[in-house]
Amino acid sequence: MVLERYEGRKIGILGLARSGLAAARAFAAAGAEVLAFDDRPEVLAGAGYRAGSIADVSDLALLVPSPGVPLTHPAPHPVIAAARIAGVPIRGDVDLFAEILGERRPIVGITGTNGKSTTTALVHHLLVKAGVDAALGGNIGRPVFELEPGPEGRVFVLELSSFQLDLCERLRCRVAVWLNLTSDHLDRHGDLEGYVAAKRRIFRNQGTGDVAVVGLDDAPSREVAYGLKREGRRVIGVSLDAAVPGEVEVADGRLIDAIDGAPIEALDLGALDNLRGRHNWQNIATAYAAVRALGLSPEQAILGLASFRSLPHRMEEVARAGTVLWVNDSKATNPDSAAKSLSSFANIFWIAGGKPKPGGFRSLRPFMGAVRAGYLIGTAAAEIAADLGDLAPMHQVGTLEAAVKAASRAARAAGGPEAVVLLAPACASFDQFRSFEHRGDVFRELAVAEAGEGGAG
Repeated sequence: MVLERYEGRKIGILGLARSGLAAARAFAAAGAEVLAFDDRPEVLAGAGYRAGSIADVSDLALLVPSPGVPLTHPAPHPVIAAARIAGVPIRGDVDLFAEILGERRPIVGITGTNGKSTTTALVHHLLVKAGVDAALGGNIGRPVFELEPGPEGRVFVLELSSFQLDLCERLRCRVAVWLNLTSDHLDRHGDLEGYVAAKRRIFRNQGTGDVAVVGLDDAPSREVAYGLKREGRRVIGVSLDAAVPGEVEVADGRLIDAIDGAPIEALDLGALDNLRGRHNWQNIATAYAAVRALGLSPEQAILGLASFRSLPHRMEEVARAGTVLWVNDSKATNPDSAAKSLSSFANIFWIAGGKPKPGGFRSLRPFMGAVRAGYLIGTAAAEIAADLGDLAPMHQVGTLEAAVKAASRAARAAGGPEAVVLLAPACASFDQFRSFEHRGDVFRELAVAEAGEGGAG
């Protein structure tokens, strides 16, 4: 057994968030002596494990860092550096769990800069609706060590961030899904090349019978797909771009499946009202390709599409009153993901801002046509106004509460067709909120209050 081989040995757990605590419990149950490392003394004090020190690192049989711990950039965490000097093996929880599962419980691993949570949840939903025993976890929902391996044949659908993949050596995905790639997390990976290298590890151990599902709608992803094909890998390309053919495509709003040769129309996506926007078409097409790669028929693959509901904070319709709709897309933490939201509605009163990421906001200029006004919060407010203020009125209102009040008032006064108060911040949340979830929860409460009896939250 994988963890039992550490019985009686010292195991270091670095970072005591949910995944770290789940790993600590798993190793303790296997008879290992767990040493806990965390930069927060109050967390260490309440964890129930012996606190480790740098002097203890050389005695460890294994170090398991949480995904958020810096490995190389901007500098390795001191415990990581000490482990490397001492020659202590460093592995992530996903990698260890994948070894426990072995090859008889297939893994569908899903990564990408944007859309991976929705796609991961959708793949799981489609499998369950088709009668497949499937479990969901990783970077979404439950940490992997809270999942039960279960019987042979159970499919594990795991969202995998670049941080998690950075810690994977032995992970083998029966189906490895790469949605898209834009510049992100460069502070962690050093540069775009480092970010791509971390993401590419999802394909690292694939072999005969395994499938790569790769989006073809951005240049870095096409390069990955074509490189895998040159290596002789089985690749299912997914495209929304008519100029870039794939085995699964969306053409004129229709889902086209050419995996088995002659193209067939699997579904008219225009008939779905639960996943709006072109970006969600990519999520649908990719999830469809992933379950087809596992052996589902086209008919089985679409069974669950109509019953799927958006995840919280991802294009989540939280309230409605009259012609005004409030939409929570707090997960849009960079301009690229915000652009997808701005492309999904026709009459937008936009709430944006927070802690900016490098690169500014001018990339959003082509997507501002439906924005009637912007209501800007947080650290980035002035920068957004400078980059986009000539395209629509930009009001620097400071707080989310003030933004929701002002945007809602303007949306009600607009009249005409559906007016959307859209939280798509294009920024991280940490200047005013604990997380994007906290920001989205506050928005939902404010929106429901504005909508009154029309609230749907």
